[in-house]
Amino acid sequence: LVAEIEKKITEAFEVFDRESNKTVDVREIGCIVRSLGCFPTEAEVQELLEKIEVEEPGGFVHLENFLPVMKKVVLDRRFQPIPEDVILHAFEALDENKCGYITKEDLVKHLTEA
Repeated sequence: LVAEIEKKITEAFEVFDRESNKTVDVREIGCIVRSLGCFPTEAEVQELLEKIEVEEPGGFVHLENFLPVMKKVVLDRRFQPIPEDVILHAFEALDENKCGYITKEDLVKHLTEA
């Protein structure tokens, strides 16, 4: 199980490792964590980054520093997905016409307007 988790984490990390040098931009960490089925808040992502050695502020994260921290997060089931009923309720709130879908234009409008 642990080897499988490490493999998944490594594969997710490698998707964002554009230089193929076992490092990613620190700004990608939230996306990597979420791609692994963990859904931390931005504050929780910052807490994770404090546990990971980051090369200079705004720098890069090495896989060898990310892997043990993320493995513990996954094993502890620390950041669970948002419950399906909450997502459905949010979708229904955005589906103003109650037609069962949201157009791309409406989604963009909702995401970009205050």
